[in-house]
Amino acid sequence: MATNMTARRADQRAVTSNVVLVVDDEADIRELLELSLLRMGLDVETAGNIADAKQLLATHTFSLCLTDMRLPDGEGMELVRHISSQCTDLPVAVITAFGSAENAVAALKAGAFDYLTKPLSLDQLRTLVKSALRLPARPATLSGGMPRILGESPAIVQAKQIIAKLARSLAPVYVTGESGSGKELAARMIHSMGPRADKPFVVVNCGAIPENLIESEFFGYRKGAFTGADSDRDGFFHVAHGGTLFLDEVAELPLPMQVKLLRAVQEKLVRKVGATTEEAVDVRIVCATHQNLAACVESGRFRQDLYYRLAVIELKMPSLKERREDIGLLVDAIIERQAKISGRVLTLTPPALKSLLDYDFPGNVRELENILERAAALCADDTIDVEELQLAPPALGADTLAAGQGKSNLPEYLDRLEREAILEALEKTRYNRTAAAKLLGITFRALRYRMERLNIK
Repeated sequence: MATNMTARRADQRAVTSNVVLVVDDEADIRELLELSLLRMGLDVETAGNIADAKQLLATHTFSLCLTDMRLPDGEGMELVRHISSQCTDLPVAVITAFGSAENAVAALKAGAFDYLTKPLSLDQLRTLVKSALRLPARPATLSGGMPRILGESPAIVQAKQIIAKLARSLAPVYVTGESGSGKELAARMIHSMGPRADKPFVVVNCGAIPENLIESEFFGYRKGAFTGADSDRDGFFHVAHGGTLFLDEVAELPLPMQVKLLRAVQEKLVRKVGATTEEAVDVRIVCATHQNLAACVESGRFRQDLYYRLAVIELKMPSLKERREDIGLLVDAIIERQAKISGRVLTLTPPALKSLLDYDFPGNVRELENILERAAALCADDTIDVEELQLAPPALGADTLAAGQGKSNLPEYLDRLEREAILEALEKTRYNRTAAAKLLGITFRALRYRMERLNIK
């Protein structure tokens, strides 16, 4: 058997440049992996310990490394860190014991591309290998039509560098930042620059799904599972199979659903409502929320084990006031996009541009877009001045009010607070006004009236 295997490896080298390094101290596991990879048309080198693996890494070029977490001369984590620092272009995946979520999370944090659990699933192995081999040799660049984040400020440049790095991994990503700062756009870029770019990118607003439907929406259902289930239906995990599932406002998930989501993320298995068996799914998870998820864990509103499973790598999107030097560039891009739709080429007066540069933008880039769209509708000619921008006045400080100053601005101050609360609720519910009214604790009619009064469109 060993002689035949060596001969087959030699034959494969002549026709392929993709070589996989398998590191495991169990001979039968090495043989199983080697046979499976050879059938995929790949060449294979094997090692039974960390020392032999490091020697092979120093003398050979590999396309992927698969390593067990427990080896005779150390932990597989040592090899992951070695590859992350010495072989930066080499994706490495770890093999962990069933249920060892902590090991998998630690490996992903250390730079692992993905993980497999024992007993090994050959289907999952093949999926992982194909994803790893689709990785570009260097960080991918975005071609025309792909989502991109504009800006050259230090804060946004750093965010884009992290995004490019995250695109070369399948580790779960937790995107933080204020409402309107571009969390979904960052998730789309991670997807578009990675090996799953040609696969689905599915967006789920966790706060907009009724609690009694959330399990069937996520996992699908079988015909007859409940009243109205007239046929089988796939859930979000099935639709996103092979691609990326973006869980927006993940902090809004009810606790019972968090338990089910944890198993789906951890074991890569889902069970449709009404089904008796689980199905394997291949989905990368990216989640986001404007809330402090760690604080939600402390208050008991979010499960700690799910938090550690989703927040493997954190990406913070800077607010617009942290990247004021990008405002001019963003204004030009938004006006150019509007011109393609309306045919009007608008310009800002210097005072209008200065007022934007001085504004704090509580709604971030999304608020800037709304301001310019409103200004375009209000300006009589093709020039936008300060009056057309209709910027909310700055919040009154407690010291100002205590001194008895600015009392005439109190209605404007209260209007601004009300506007911010309504916009935040609308964003969290993806502009479903009925759900937003419920979130705010008011009737739909009251919300509509307030939106009309505050000129929120």
